[in-house]
Amino acid sequence: MTGTRKFFGTDGVRGRVGEWPITPDQVLRLGWAAGRVLAGDNGDHPRVVIGKDTRVSGYLLESALEAGLSAAGVDVLLLGPMPTPGIAYLTRSLRADAGVVISASHNPYEDNGIKLFGPDGSKLPDAVEAAIEERMGDPVETADPASLGKASRVDDAAGRYIEFCKHTFPKDLTLEGLRLVVDCANGATYRVAPQVLRELGADVIELAARPDGFNINADVGSLYPEAMAAEVVGRGAHAGMAFDGDGDRIVFADHQGAIVDGDGLLYLAALEMRKRGELEGGVVGTIMSNLGLEHALSSAGIPFRRAAVGDRYVFQRLQEEGWILGGEPSGHVMCLSRNTTGDGIVTALMVLAEMVRSGQSLADAVGELSYLPQAQVSVRLKERRDIGEVPSVAEAIAAVENELGENGRVVVRNSGTEPKVRIMVEGREAAHTQALADRIAAVVRAEVGADA
Repeated sequence: MTGTRKFFGTDGVRGRVGEWPITPDQVLRLGWAAGRVLAGDNGDHPRVVIGKDTRVSGYLLESALEAGLSAAGVDVLLLGPMPTPGIAYLTRSLRADAGVVISASHNPYEDNGIKLFGPDGSKLPDAVEAAIEERMGDPVETADPASLGKASRVDDAAGRYIEFCKHTFPKDLTLEGLRLVVDCANGATYRVAPQVLRELGADVIELAARPDGFNINADVGSLYPEAMAAEVVGRGAHAGMAFDGDGDRIVFADHQGAIVDGDGLLYLAALEMRKRGELEGGVVGTIMSNLGLEHALSSAGIPFRRAAVGDRYVFQRLQEEGWILGGEPSGHVMCLSRNTTGDGIVTALMVLAEMVRSGQSLADAVGELSYLPQAQVSVRLKERRDIGEVPSVAEAIAAVENELGENGRVVVRNSGTEPKVRIMVEGREAAHTQALADRIAAVVRAEVGADA
């Protein structure tokens, strides 16, 4: 992203509903500007698919986007509630010129956002987002009545994506005999994830699969997997999984209730894909990936590279390296031989296929991965400010790095989606690591003006 960008962040446009930029007029303008950029490149009537998660504000924003796109002469295909990776897939399979996701991912229901995909189902390049942002300053001009876009609903959207997911699972395997707890975060996976797993033979115990527009991510899902993990133990399940609100992230729990995050899933996937000759190089993580993952992959002879936080940066690094597997500790795992973005359901099927093939429990499958203690602290800001511009914070970071020496790492960064500073300290001893993270956080709070 360029420093002059004010509308698009690292993951599209996101904010609190009713506040700039997530207002009906701004979203309508975004739809119109995107439509004009697409029309300039693809003729008079490009087609755009729109999908959303289960937030109540999705109705409002969907209508505003539809109006803006139609005014620009763009035909709209409405998918309804659909996981983000499903929208990416349908953008490709329906041969649309772009796809739009209305979601704020793991954020609470008060927030929402807009993400755009290109015709190949991957995030729009920076240059295209910049062109759209530039057009947003122009007066909204409605196309000639004969050129206005039409809207239609894709009634079988969920079924199409369900079949896509099932086709990524080996035909010679079945999930029969597996009992699985599935936490859908009251989000976009609530219909499709349980159905995919049941149709492949699993006994599914559903959690957080009754969205009401307000309960998405509310103490459930991949950010709050404790209830899922407890249910796994209480129901004697073989494993459990928790998605985030838009279904591109997933974390697991093994049969003992231990959480397996994105680093663990990447490790398991890398070993399994290499065993079958599918890995094509190494693995891309991020600056937040645990050093234990890097050490474990190195011991297995698998190269590892780090990218900046955010799936777009993981994707870019994968393209640069010519690799196909990457992801983040949050559970955003990307396998480009299967989909063009992180896909929680497809990731789940990769993990479950390995459990079925090997006959191992999830705990045994990731048993060789040893994590270094990580302490993470988030500090909310009253207003967005680049943490790199604060000298006292830089001094505090340097002091902690000097204390750790070669026995740890420090990462302090601004969130790309929220007015927060995220602090991560990794070291050899958990209590000391937490103390160092808290020391940096105290300086951030004092100098940058955090909310109490």
